[in-house]
Amino acid sequence: MEKVFKLKEHGTTFQREIVAGLTTFLTMAYILAVNPGMLSGRFGGVEELIGMPWGGIFTATALSAAIATMVMAFAANLPIALAPGMGLNAFFVYNVVQGMGYSWEVALTAVFLEGILFVALSLLNVREAIINAIPVNLKKAVAVGIGLFIALIGFANAGIIVQGAGTVVRLAEKLNVADPITGSHPLLAFFGLIIIAVLYVLKIPGSILIGIIITTVIGIPMGVTVIHSGWSPFRMPDAPLLFRFDFSQIMSFNFFVIFFTFLFVDIFDTIGTLVGVTTQANLVDKNGNIPRVKQALLADSVGTVAGAALGTSTVTSYVESAAGVAAGGRTGLTSLTTAVLFLIALFLSPLFGLIPNAATAPALIFVGFLMIRPVVSINFEDPTEGIPAFITIIMMPFAYSIADGIVFGIISYVIMKVASAKYKDISVITWILFVIFLLRFFTRQG
Repeated sequence: MEKVFKLKEHGTTFQREIVAGLTTFLTMAYILAVNPGMLSGRFGGVEELIGMPWGGIFTATALSAAIATMVMAFAANLPIALAPGMGLNAFFVYNVVQGMGYSWEVALTAVFLEGILFVALSLLNVREAIINAIPVNLKKAVAVGIGLFIALIGFANAGIIVQGAGTVVRLAEKLNVADPITGSHPLLAFFGLIIIAVLYVLKIPGSILIGIIITTVIGIPMGVTVIHSGWSPFRMPDAPLLFRFDFSQIMSFNFFVIFFTFLFVDIFDTIGTLVGVTTQANLVDKNGNIPRVKQALLADSVGTVAGAALGTSTVTSYVESAAGVAAGGRTGLTSLTTAVLFLIALFLSPLFGLIPNAATAPALIFVGFLMIRPVVSINFEDPTEGIPAFITIIMMPFAYSIADGIVFGIISYVIMKVASAKYKDISVITWILFVIFLLRFFTRQG
């Protein structure tokens, strides 16, 4: 393990990496339930319209996550896990299939071709050049913005923050109980957050993972962690949806729109996640550049191709990897651990399904605290650096999108530099991104 992952060089240990991998898996294991529910149409009540079998999607989700994360582990030696991405699966179902009327086979074809292009862009260092072109202060802002973003996800998953009547968000008013704050789900999440924070203050190794486990156990008498009668942790996996492609629409304009949307969102969600997680792990160099970024991007690309071939939507790097980093993960051994757990989950899906959102939500909230620390090193004294950084940070949770945070950050960065005649601070690639983002901004639909 030392020879492959260089644990001593990264200041970590075998035990710490295993705990970190477990932590990452537990904070993103929800995708094993959410992605099949989304792609099968169960969540939207459109199962007959979509027609994708839940069991096959579950298998594809677990296998694609394991494959992509193993590539990340051995090729890039980074503590970043991958799985089918949230947001892109919703676009797959509600825009492409339900909205445009295409079959899920056509949608998978778009994902497959997008993945192939990603592989080419990764091998040609185009994506690496894009990452390196992002200014240092914006890279730090991305890490902070992701922290706020995943903290918001945690509060929402716990049922503490909801959409309000007449307000964008607010504290939950009712959760089938008289007092929303002392309702079982939010109360359990608060307990979990306190447990994790106390363990962290006491410098207990694996505090986040231990907190998730303890919170899940506490949830049993509270009725949040539900164990049904006759429940068994074992289940044989269904066959994946191998090579279910339909190339009949690839020359149409709408197919190009579908293809470009998958391409755009995936590339910038991945870039944002890589920048944020590696910054949190203190793995970037003094210029904010990510080590072995080419291999990391290739893992993402290979995962997307494999995922489409197996029968699921775009595979991307997960911001929940920050939970493993917070637990001490620094190398690919963290990713390898997560990948192995995804393979085990193929046979133990009912067991992992026991962990409620109220138990993983505290981990996401606490990681949000850990990720905002780079904010103190952002140069807010220079408004041409500070304003774009602020916009990047605030747009991620407000727009509920890592990609849009980067878009608005780059656009505002160029505008501020031009306004102050600091043209030399703007790289050629940053100019190109600025033009592309403006075109996308003014031509986007819906």
